[in-house]
Amino acid sequence: MSLNQDALNQLRIDRSGSPPKSPWPVIGVVVLLGVGGAMVYGWKGLKRAAAVETAAAVEITGGAPQVALNASGYVTARREATVSSKVTGQILDVLFEEGQKVEAGQPLAHVDPSNLQTSLDLAKAQYEDARAALGETQAQLTQAESEFERVSALASNRIASGSDLDKARADAESLRARLAREQVEITVAEKQVATWQQQVDDTVIRAPFAGVIVSKDAQPGEIISPLSAGGSFTRTGIGTVVDMSSLEIEVDVNENYINRVEAGQKVDAVLDAYADWHLPCKVIAIIPTADRQKGTVKVRIGFDKLDPRILPDMGVKVSFESTTAQARSAAGVRIPGSAVRSENDQSIVLVARNGRAERRAVKIGERQNENAVVESGLTAGERVILNAPADLKDGDPIQEKQP
Repeated sequence: MSLNQDALNQLRIDRSGSPPKSPWPVIGVVVLLGVGGAMVYGWKGLKRAAAVETAAAVEITGGAPQVALNASGYVTARREATVSSKVTGQILDVLFEEGQKVEAGQPLAHVDPSNLQTSLDLAKAQYEDARAALGETQAQLTQAESEFERVSALASNRIASGSDLDKARADAESLRARLAREQVEITVAEKQVATWQQQVDDTVIRAPFAGVIVSKDAQPGEIISPLSAGGSFTRTGIGTVVDMSSLEIEVDVNENYINRVEAGQKVDAVLDAYADWHLPCKVIAIIPTADRQKGTVKVRIGFDKLDPRILPDMGVKVSFESTTAQARSAAGVRIPGSAVRSENDQSIVLVARNGRAERRAVKIGERQNENAVVESGLTAGERVILNAPADLKDGDPIQEKQP
């Protein structure tokens, strides 16, 4: 018995197609990724918080006053003198060195007084001779007056003649005239002695006022004179003394801006040698004349307080404060300098915010002792992290130490 072939083909199982895919492997991968992300997030959240010290940013209520004018000048001394001799002579010794402090009247050098001393001795001898002559004349006058009285008595009794009386009178008057002349000669001799004595005293060169010697210009053995000898080796001074208490600043202000300066105006000065040192000053006077060649007016500025570091002829830059009632410029906030660190030439601070460190770029102004002035990037009241650890990064958890 034969079977229908078509019927048999319909009963055959078709194995040419692939079996249906199962969804379970995909579900497993998604679950693993989710668990891994949760573990990573959990580990980050469980990172141990760093204990840090913080400080609040303090607002600066007012900044520097507005500047009306900037200028430059030099430190000068109102009392400065080149010390010289009143007489011409050879220097015996020099009693000072540069930088030495001297008092008014202190001997600085000696000039050879031998020639002057000889003249002084001669004047004294002449004075003594005049006194001796005066004594002799006084004795002769006394005798002549006595003789005149005797002759007058004899003449009244007609014993002496009139010619004898006239001679006695003439002798007495002549001696009186000689006595008066010799008294004048004694006065002249006294003046001569005083003159030569003064010249001898002038051979001791003394400090004209208290100050500091800034230059030594002569040595023992050189010739010094109060007058210039033109081209010779004669010295006209032995040194220069400066009264350090008379230091002030002189600046030349362009005449176009002199209307911004007035007497008593506050000035901030900075020496070229100490760029970070601000010196409070004030205008002493405006010299009432202009330099037609430079077109400037000289202004004298006085220091509120002198300091040994201030020296004559130092360069100085000054800022004249505005005298108008204008608002002071904004100053920002002040924070401890230990909160600032540098990264890639940029100033950075870490701010404590919601239990985490927040990186903040800031602009730092001037430094004030151990503090820093932040001009931008930080507001008053925000707390900055002091001496932040090097590995503390933006977003890391922190724990603020209690004060």
